[in-house]
Amino acid sequence: MQKYFEFEKLGTNYRREIIGGFTTFLAMAYILVVNPLTLSLASVKDFPDALRMDHGAVFVATALASALGSIVMGLIGKYPLALAPGMGLNAFFAFSVVLGSGIPWQHALGAVFISGVFFLILTLTGLREKIINAIPTDLKYAVGAGIGLFITFVGLQSAKIIVNNDATLVGLGDLTSPEPLLAIFGIIVTVIMMTRGVSGAVFYGMVLTVIVGMIFGEIKVPHQIVGQVPSISPTFGAAFSSFNDSSFYTTAMLGVILTFLFVDFFDNAGTLVAVAGQAGLMKDGKLPRAGRALISDSVASTVGAVLGTSTTTSFVESTAGVAAGARTGFASLVTAACFILALFFFPLLSVITAPVTAPALIIVGALMVGNLGKIDWTRFEIAVPAFLTMIAMPLSYSIATGIAIGFVFYPITMIVKGRIKDIHPIMYLFFVIFVLYFIFLQ
Repeated sequence: MQKYFEFEKLGTNYRREIIGGFTTFLAMAYILVVNPLTLSLASVKDFPDALRMDHGAVFVATALASALGSIVMGLIGKYPLALAPGMGLNAFFAFSVVLGSGIPWQHALGAVFISGVFFLILTLTGLREKIINAIPTDLKYAVGAGIGLFITFVGLQSAKIIVNNDATLVGLGDLTSPEPLLAIFGIIVTVIMMTRGVSGAVFYGMVLTVIVGMIFGEIKVPHQIVGQVPSISPTFGAAFSSFNDSSFYTTAMLGVILTFLFVDFFDNAGTLVAVAGQAGLMKDGKLPRAGRALISDSVASTVGAVLGTSTTTSFVESTAGVAAGARTGFASLVTAACFILALFFFPLLSVITAPVTAPALIIVGALMVGNLGKIDWTRFEIAVPAFLTMIAMPLSYSIATGIAIGFVFYPITMIVKGRIKDIHPIMYLFFVIFVLYFIFLQ
């Protein structure tokens, strides 16, 4: 096992990989709670129950899709990268497609399945890997830094340290209230341990935050350890039923499929680059075994649709595991095992609240912004698209949108500078695609 995952070459061991994999799970375990609530439209009170997805079935589908995707990534891609139904994509699925457009959730699952099949075809032909490797190195670093800013913002927001402000869009929350205080405690203890060089500091920080939260009553002590696993039958295979319905074959559904394709492609690409960069796995600005990693994402998304969940993609929270020491695919196998066990220990997930995960996201974001130092800021034609890629992610609340904006400006600045020969032909294609995206799909 150590030889297969190249432990010695990457300077890691079982302890670091297990802690890293478990840390990644803790950082993304919220998806087991949030995804079923989102896809079942639990927050929409007047929506007919007959048109909702089954909450329990989606929970099981979420756990299984996450486990399977992480296993494939670990064994084939060999990256410390876990997969799960993507945030943002699940909201688009539920609120834009099902609620907003009145499209049955079975049709939406069918669209996710088709987009996954297209991804698999593109990956097997090697096109997806060529596209990722065609992205300029400076923009790859900008993507990593942008994701760092994005997840930091997500962490600050989820802990209510940063809140909505009608006058200025965002503002500082009430730092004397329990949630922000608990998150601030987690940030401080984690920073102290990381500064002292404690291995697994992010994980230990989360554990200490949970303990303190229980002591002060902010986190409820679970009264039940093992719960019954719900049935997956209400959603399993439902995607295929849409193919026999003529209403599935419309221009509206084509737009849905294209949106799933676009967002997943660049969310996954950006996350893969960011995690690999933080783990020191990139070589000469390129991703080794990128094709294998992308196959994992494609398979997970397709199978996830069959199980009954929205698009399954690489999770940027994997950077928390990398910060805790993960360097190989073995960590992904550990995360996958945690997702499988979560099926039986669902009551314990109640201790993983926003104040617990927020410190990990904030600190990992700080580490990822270190990519800024690798960008050639002395060249204005590079600095502008890199900056816009980075800053647009947190401001638009979308990794894909940040990438799109930066990739539109890159050919413009390079052409004006007279560096036409330095632009890969694929970047011109991106320019056209992203312009059309902003016109028709935004």
